[in-house]
Amino acid sequence: MSAPRVVSVEPGSPAARAGVEVGDELMALNGTVPRDVLEYRWLVDEDELVVDVRRGGLPLQVEVSKATGEPLGVEVHSAVFDRVQTCDNHCEFCFIYQLPKGMRRSLYLKDDDFRLSFLYGNFTTLTRFTEADLERVLTEGLSPLNVSIHATDPDLRAAMLKNKRGATSLRWLRALLDHGVEVHGQVVVCPGVNDGEVFDDTMAGVLDRYPELASLCVVPLGVSRHNPSPRMRPHTADEANAVLAAVHDWQDVFLRVLGRRLVFAADEYYLVAGARFPSAESYEGFPMHEDGVGMVRTFEREFAGVAVEPTGTRSGFFSWVEGAPAEGYRAPRSAGDGAATVRPRPAAPVGVLTGTYGASVLAPLIESLGRDDLRIVPVENDFFGGNTAVAGLLVGADLARVLDREPAGHRYLLPDVCLSRGRFLDDTTPDELPRPVEVIATDGMALRAALEVRR
Repeated sequence: MSAPRVVSVEPGSPAARAGVEVGDELMALNGTVPRDVLEYRWLVDEDELVVDVRRGGLPLQVEVSKATGEPLGVEVHSAVFDRVQTCDNHCEFCFIYQLPKGMRRSLYLKDDDFRLSFLYGNFTTLTRFTEADLERVLTEGLSPLNVSIHATDPDLRAAMLKNKRGATSLRWLRALLDHGVEVHGQVVVCPGVNDGEVFDDTMAGVLDRYPELASLCVVPLGVSRHNPSPRMRPHTADEANAVLAAVHDWQDVFLRVLGRRLVFAADEYYLVAGARFPSAESYEGFPMHEDGVGMVRTFEREFAGVAVEPTGTRSGFFSWVEGAPAEGYRAPRSAGDGAATVRPRPAAPVGVLTGTYGASVLAPLIESLGRDDLRIVPVENDFFGGNTAVAGLLVGADLARVLDREPAGHRYLLPDVCLSRGRFLDDTTPDELPRPVEVIATDGMALRAALEVRR
């Protein structure tokens, strides 16, 4: 256990009035030691609160009076105070095994923690889920959750996870659905492993055993050049087309039987296959937007000036769980407290930096503006290599290599999705790039607004 450490105190809040300070360790709340920020939230709901604090190594008590349910006004350093439930699967397709050496230690942590699934949208395989976990989910209303399925055949799932509990752990998925918990599923398709007839068997298994799933995303295997398993390889265009055909066929089945499509393919499949994207309406509210499903259609609508708030976009979701820090891909993109903004500059040609997938999506949108001062600057991802081509995995080293060849004096727009607290995955910052860049929010409206800044 590590006590929650205060990293910020809202001015004028009950915590501030009571004298809680940044750096304080909250040892107990009304005599109870919280295991995580979820339990912490329930404890701070009380109107009278006695907080055991450790400050500078010395213990003291702080008494807080507030209205019932009023926020305490404190953010703590972590979402989990006891040990994060780590993943004991050994999936060949796990991208963490494919990371280069020398990155931040936190990037190598494999979690399989249902609490982080609820707070941050992480996926859990449920192989470490227990009766006690189920009780917490139900009594505390921890919904929605995200579950990695990959295959419904028990033996194949166990083989893919390299964990014998993979054969039985989907019983917890059934239990969650039986109790009305909203669950979103995921299938990572590995060529030659769980595609083709196996994929059809998985979809049939979902229809038969888990039809209450809120949605199911189908994503392609990601392979970096550091991949340790020769069996794991990217999809060919023909394989991507075959997966899309299967997904579309099963959408028809689910629509006929359940009245909704249920399963959706990630945008990457359409890009690899060179296929046309489905209409925005066919995504049924974009329930898996953050998992790369429907992002292109959403971006296009935003770029055209249509306000879009996909139901699957849960950025900021953690904020209603009082005190929970913004972590992972929900961490602030800029280094400061405010959102990254575009600073107006003198009129100059504009280069839009993005990954190679993003380049193919943005090109027709930029061309539609009919301006000769705009261009796409695609950035090949040499840092990760393989089929890594999304903007969210761009790093400073690759951006620097490309920008070093670009002319000075131009404006360069950089999507904030590749940053976390102002840093790239290779621990560099935008200030270290050879050309100044303007960091903008990764949505169509923000890009359109940035392009209209012409002085």
